[in-house]
Amino acid sequence: MYIIVVGAGDIGSQVIQLLTKSANEIVVIETDPDVADQVSRDYDCLVLNADATAKDTLVDAGSEKADAIITTTDRDPTNIMVMLLADELDIESKVSVVQDPDNMELFRRIGVNVLENPQRLIGEYLVRAVQRPSIKDFMTLGGEAEVFEITVTEDAPLAEQTLQDADTNGLLGDDVLVVAIERGDDVITPRGETTIHAGDLITAFSKHGVTSSVMQTFTGSE
Repeated sequence: MYIIVVGAGDIGSQVIQLLTKSANEIVVIETDPDVADQVSRDYDCLVLNADATAKDTLVDAGSEKADAIITTTDRDPTNIMVMLLADELDIESKVSVVQDPDNMELFRRIGVNVLENPQRLIGEYLVRAVQRPSIKDFMTLGGEAEVFEITVTEDAPLAEQTLQDADTNGLLGDDVLVVAIERGDDVITPRGETTIHAGDLITAFSKHGVTSSVMQTFTGSE
């Protein structure tokens, strides 16, 4: 793929590192001359020390052949301007960091895939790790809904029950769905007759997030 990356700060540098490890052709646009020079030394990619909010810069970066553009700056006005230009230049895939949640809808209106304020998400993740150490990973969806990973304990009401029995006994309810089960090296697609064992790493969806009752079901404690 031919990808334009705007910004080479903390987030942008990680994006560049990941993209250059695979068979992608990368062009980086960075306004800070020192950062641009460092990126050109560290990575096998073309680096433009220029302003990406100028249409000519995106054209110079090869917008006509770009498959995607990613903006990673910490300023929403910069990111939205670049995305508007990318839309005008018919770059098919547009991805951006969004600092202010109030701006999410604005980005989405022009077909941008968005990542909400990474610093806030990191903070949320760290707080969750302290509050709910049994949760291995999670992703917040619309409203209160979450997809999460949790290890079933020996004390969990769900342990050693089939999913059908768990449903009959009201342990999961209509709002919680077991999506996948990791047991050792195996990944199991859950079915009604599937038995949940202590030690299983469960990927689950909860319409109302990881509530105390959900924690009780999977771990035996709130």
